[in-house]
Amino acid sequence: MTMLATMTAALAHPGPWNEGGPVDGPAWWPVFPISFGLFWVAVAVGAFYLLRRRTAQTAAAAAASDPAGRARTILAERFAQGEIDEDEYQARLAALRYDG
Repeated sequence: MTMLATMTAALAHPGPWNEGGPVDGPAWWPVFPISFGLFWVAVAVGAFYLLRRRTAQTAAAAAASDPAGRARTILAERFAQGEIDEDEYQARLAALRYDG
């Protein structure tokens, strides 16, 4: 056999993974890239959740440690809801600034 014929025969051989049968193996190959992608999506979502939770706790702790800021927030909410008018809002805000 010549070298060209040997190479052609080697390339035409189906290989040990198919053992020469007419039926191809199960199509498991998409499972691995899909699960790899889902793993990294889960890592990203978990990191986002933990960072979001941490910043929310930090903001809540900051609000709890600043009573004047909390009072200004409540005052602004009451003004936005129409419970107090602008004059009363300004007067109470000035009193908060004076005390704070």
